[in-house]
Amino acid sequence: MKTNFNINNLIRENIKSLMPYSSARDEYINANYKEMIFLDANENPFENGVNRYPDPQQNSVKELLSKIKKIDTKNILLGNGSDEVLDLLFRAFCEPNKDNIITLPPTYGMYSVLANINAVENIKVVLTANFQPNVAQILSEVDTNTKLLFLCSPNNPTGNSFSIAAIEELLLKFNGLVVIDEAYIDFSEQENWLNKLEEFPNLVITQTLSKAYGMAGIRLGVCYASKEIISVLNSIKPPYNVNELSQQKAINRLLDFDAVQKEIIQIKNERLQLEKELKSIDFIEKVYPSDANFLLIQVDDATKRYQQLLSNGIVIRNRSKEPLCENCLRITVGTASENKELIKILKEIN
Repeated sequence: MKTNFNINNLIRENIKSLMPYSSARDEYINANYKEMIFLDANENPFENGVNRYPDPQQNSVKELLSKIKKIDTKNILLGNGSDEVLDLLFRAFCEPNKDNIITLPPTYGMYSVLANINAVENIKVVLTANFQPNVAQILSEVDTNTKLLFLCSPNNPTGNSFSIAAIEELLLKFNGLVVIDEAYIDFSEQENWLNKLEEFPNLVITQTLSKAYGMAGIRLGVCYASKEIISVLNSIKPPYNVNELSQQKAINRLLDFDAVQKEIIQIKNERLQLEKELKSIDFIEKVYPSDANFLLIQVDDATKRYQQLLSNGIVIRNRSKEPLCENCLRITVGTASENKELIKILKEIN
């Protein structure tokens, strides 16, 4: 349990005094919502399914997530993709040209991009040789202006989950926000960190509907945190940041939860089969263990193998420029037929 944490010490001063924008639909909440005549928001009155502004708080989506994740809706914020959620964290807690964050390469590249956009220094602490956080070095880099620490677990592009003990030590000893990016958590045997929110008030968890839920096209990211943190983020988010069509699609998918679970099982089974097949390819030197829906492999010549696959109609990612990833390729787990075609081509190229 972390007890020496005060969120007010992290919030930017201008955010503390901010008067949030109040949309027409924020001001009116009523159980008979659909029966009312709305003349408040200057909308086109002719019904076509999207002529009205969407629910600014996405209450129906949050209620479904609340039941699935067993988390109070007041601990949930939705964003236009996880990238918007991450950007809100920068804007709420990091003072431009003053504060800094810590990231652990190789990792998701958007953390660095957002740091640059928001004029926030990014202190990079490379993972250990076995792709784990170097806790001692991370803590040694912390200063009074370090506001956010990003932990991607399962990590992209390495695919592994971080040590629970390492994460807990960082949560206890770091007095900024520890942001655990769980975009790939549904493919992992390791439990998510949602049940630790009350134990660690500086814990922020991001998830997404893009991966396991197969909804990358609707751009819906989720943030789970203390009610205090969610309240701060709500005060600065755009009023209608998740559109009506995205909300409808998300609701339909969340209601079909059993189908999602079946797809996750299929992907995990395909991952095991793909891992086995890849290990039989001569020029593949290593297949790293994965808790995600992709595999990182080390080959003899990543640029050559990437181009060969591309010329055969298969697009993967060359991650060779990332620290610790020399000659490494990242391959998403596809359908059974796609994976078979990949292996067939890998066996044919020289």
